Formats: sequence, C-alpha cells, structure tokens
Amino acid sequence: MSTDPAPVPRVSREEFDALFAEVRTWGRWDPAGRGAWNRVTPAHVRRAAALVRDGTTVPLGRPWDTRPAPDNLRPALHHMTDLGDVEPPEPSAHKDFLGADYHGKSVSHLDALSHIAYRGELYGGRPARGWVGAGGARFGSVADLGPLVTRGVLLDLPAVLGAAWLEPGRAVRADDVLAAERTLGADIDEGCAVLLRTGRFRRRRERGPWDPDAASAGFHVDAVPLLAERGVSLLGSDGDSDLRPSPVEGLHSPVHTLALTAMGVPLLDNLDLEGLSTACAGAGRYAFLLVVTPLNVPGGTGSPVNPVAVL
Repeated sequence: MSTDPAPVPRVSREEFDALFAEVRTWGRWDPAGRGAWNRVTPAHVRRAAALVRDGTTVPLGRPWDTRPAPDNLRPALHHMTDLGDVEPPEPSAHKDFLGADYHGKSVSHLDALSHIAYRGELYGGRPARGWVGAGGARFGSVADLGPLVTRGVLLDLPAVLGAAWLEPGRAVRADDVLAAERTLGADIDEGCAVLLRTGRFRRRRERGPWDPDAASAGFHVDAVPLLAERGVSLLGSDGDSDLRPSPVEGLHSPVHTLALTAMGVPLLDNLDLEGLSTACAGAGRYAFLLVVTPLNVPGGTGSPVNPVAVL
C-alpha cells in the first residue's frame, strides 16, 4: 500500500444509489432521530469504560481557529466583550464572545442526522423541506443525540504504512481498513466509533495549508459496506471522512450521504488525531474510551466539540 494518490475507481450515480440502498437502515430504530447511536447501550458504555487503564486523556478538538487560510474560509470568531474596566464594586470581570459557522474544514464538530439530505430526503425518508427550516431541524438534531460515550478505534493509516501522512487525494478503501485492523490489533465491532487518521494536521504544520475541498485523503465509498456490516455508531476523521475529489459522479460528499442519510451514523469532522496517534503507539493499543459532548442546541444540525479519548 502507498500513501500517495493512485487512480481512484469512479462510481456512477446508479452504482451509488444501489450502495445507498444496500447500507440503508431506515425504519430500524426508535427514536429514529438518534439513528445508529441507538446501537450504544449501557453495556457498550461499561465495556468502553473498562478500556481505561492508565488514565491518559487526549483531547481531539482543534484549537479555535480565527485566522483565514485556504482551509478556513469562514474563520471562527473570538473577541472580548468585557476587559474588567467597570466601576466598583469588586471583583472585575473578563468576558468574551465565541461564534462559528462550524460546518467547514477547520472547526472540530459533530454532524447530526439533519445535516445532510439526499434527493430531498433526510434519514428515514423525511422530506428535508418539511423538517428543516429557518428555526432549525425538527428531526435528527444534535439535541437528539446528547453525550456520546462508546468504544473508540483509531485507524492510523500513516502508522500502518510507516509514513507521516497520507497525501491529499489518497483513497482509504476496504482493504486498507482490514489491514489497519490486523496491524494495529483494533477490531471494529458493533456500536463502536471509528476515527480515521490521515495525518492531515501534521502535513499542514510541515507543508502549510491547502484547499481540502480540492484534495483530501478519506474513505472511498467501497469502504462503507464494511463499516455498515460491522455496525459502527459514529464515524470521524482528521478530515471530514470523504475522499476528495469525490469518486462519485455529481455528488460532492458521498460518505456524508451514506453515513448520515442512509445509515444514520453521526460524523466527527476536523479532529486533531496527532496526539492520539502518539498516545496509542506508546500504549501499544488503538482502542479507547471515547467521550463526545456536543452543545445542547435544540434544532441544531451539529455542534462544535472537543472530544476526549481516555486510555
């Protein structure tokens, strides 16, 4: 296997629609707005908690990025609203404001099921125009998910290949996933969260930013049936899980579409997985307790997050 881009198999819309139907889980769970997260039971959480051995905690969220860059076209906002220069009585206070158009390539965030529609339909076949409006989402909002706690698995593809990163445009295919499981000794099983490290932010630090909409390493759609068969509950990456350029004719985010709209699997985008890669290599294990606590935003299609892995 190579870290460099290779010719990527193209997928027609007809082939994609057949794949969508193959992995679709509509009507399987109640409440439907939680989608595949219904797989995670208290037993799954207890099993995940048992993975904690030395108590090492690794934050996975990126720094709040307020600087424009090719991969940060809508920078996050941070400014002070109170510098303590008020009249007595004591104490003085310092306050600030945060804001972000977080569905992009910079802010670490969670995508809820209402984030993506395909052919005008959300997960479960609900019409997007009837369920998502100016006031937010009435189905599949981030508030439906709540805290997400489960067993996490890091697919550290650069570590498997003995490289620092995957080059933008490198497709992660089903065989790559299986090779990572074997090499790292971390099995993907029912209810777990799968985090794909491509080495994006190490490459960014060493080579500088680039436009990830034009080229980024990520899952090819042929890896999705394997993830569906294993019963994953959450999918994340240091990119947005999608391979770019897209291999699917006329569809810019096919993995988003399959995960959120067909399978009901929430997504974690733009995670900084460099510290987790180092921690997992040092511990000699690539499974851990994963804790994700999105903001409780009724009607929100997602939320900025700073997930934590505990080894």
